[in-house]
Amino acid sequence: MLVFRGVPERATTSTVLTIGNFDGVHLGHRALLAELIAKARALALPATVLTFEPHPRELFAPDQAPARLASLRDKLELLAACGVDRVHVCRFNRKLAALTATQFVENILVRGLSVRHLIVGDDFRFGKGRGGDFALLQQMGQEHRFVVEAMHTVDFGGLRVSSSAVREALADGNLEHAEELLGRSFVIAGRVMHGEKIGRTLGFPTANIQVKRKRPPLSGVFAATVSGIAAGPLPGAASIGGASHLAEGLKPVLEVHLLDFDRDIYGSHVDVNFLHKLRDEAKYDSLDALKAQIARDVAAVRDFFSAERTES
Repeated sequence: MLVFRGVPERATTSTVLTIGNFDGVHLGHRALLAELIAKARALALPATVLTFEPHPRELFAPDQAPARLASLRDKLELLAACGVDRVHVCRFNRKLAALTATQFVENILVRGLSVRHLIVGDDFRFGKGRGGDFALLQQMGQEHRFVVEAMHTVDFGGLRVSSSAVREALADGNLEHAEELLGRSFVIAGRVMHGEKIGRTLGFPTANIQVKRKRPPLSGVFAATVSGIAAGPLPGAASIGGASHLAEGLKPVLEVHLLDFDRDIYGSHVDVNFLHKLRDEAKYDSLDALKAQIARDVAAVRDFFSAERTES
């Protein structure tokens, strides 16, 4: 998959295109991408995604911006796995936001990407003040000779599949429902860094994972697996701080105690797959109280994976 920063002044090839943030690349996104790729193959053109960095709400209302489900790196890897040929990562800034809907179509879609076939969600809005809609796209498509197709909502159990629905499930601790919407377990990827090594002094050493997201979409203690350091996923107890850390001005911290594992993995890039929530965050009056709770968490994680093996 080819990744481009921005959009060229003038395209060198026509495209079959979709537009969106694609945060999490959930089942709804995948259904749209499957349509995109099928149409691109039929027209012998590259299946192309136009996405934005940062999320528009991170520019205009950073305090109200949604928690990200995936980093840009993760999103690009997921898009590549879906079979996308090209991604244009367009920097979302005030200059781009000031483009009228008509300017966006003429400058970005027609001149910059030479769109031949455009597939968007049926609620897609674009341009300054979100002034453009599907009807305008169809009208301008006729003027500039490209086809506009609506991808209708994908639902699961009667509920709309969306990034917001995934965030809500994660915030509620319903990891199982989040997995149903994503089509996979929720993952945070990062590099193993040196920490304060408190866990080691308590008898429960942890891998400290660098979290680049300022506000992760979930918090608490979880049964999880870690991929990237062994032939298969390793089970563990994962703890990630959320709102309480932000309130105290601290960065989110992701720590994982791997069961029956003792190896130096500093510097490794790993994927932490969140499978089941055990409990919310809590504070403890002493290290002994913390140690006792960690022991209970580790026992609960062992029970979770033992039950999972029994069911399978």
